[in-house]
Amino acid sequence: LMVWLRRCTHYLFIVVVAVNSTLLTINAGDYIFYTDWAWTSYVVFSISQTLMLVVGACYYLTFTGVPGTATYYALIMTVYTWIAKGAWFSLGYPYDFIVTPVWLPSAMLLDLAYWATKKNKHSLIFFGGVLCGMSLPLFNMVNLLTVADPLETAFKYPRPTLPPYMTPIEPQVGKFYNSPVALGAGAGAVLACTFAALGCKLNTWTYRWMA
Repeated sequence: LMVWLRRCTHYLFIVVVAVNSTLLTINAGDYIFYTDWAWTSYVVFSISQTLMLVVGACYYLTFTGVPGTATYYALIMTVYTWIAKGAWFSLGYPYDFIVTPVWLPSAMLLDLAYWATKKNKHSLIFFGGVLCGMSLPLFNMVNLLTVADPLETAFKYPRPTLPPYMTPIEPQVGKFYNSPVALGAGAGAVLACTFAALGCKLNTWTYRWMA
């Protein structure tokens, strides 16, 4: 009974974390509409995607102990997001299916760190976290470059209103001029380690709850 209870809890966690990851990243391409805040939004969304990916991937990876399951988790997120974005796309919303697979190579780096260090959990947290946090903003920029021209899209699909917290006070020209990829990668590399540790800890807590 306890084995099945633990197993069901595991699957429940996977579904809950994957669904919430999808919900938190579903609008991660929305910065194409906010031309004044584009880089600011890009950095924030890159970091949020990194953290949501790494916490679920590390949980799944350390629970199974099988290198490759982090990439499988990223695939779960990708499929969930395809379904959700596909529904929006069918309603005429400008989403491109190429946006979501950018999570896969970052998850592969988590698997690589876990496999190369002979399933060392602390190496996964530090090396994997840094690699994932540094790489995803770069892949996200590739994602941005593959999207249709942002200005054309913004004019074709105008937003009726902007939420108050996104309304530009003044044009944010040059605010993150140096490099939004570098800023996102720097912050992501630090924060992803924390979330990788959280993902591993969730695994421990699951066992304790079910003991």
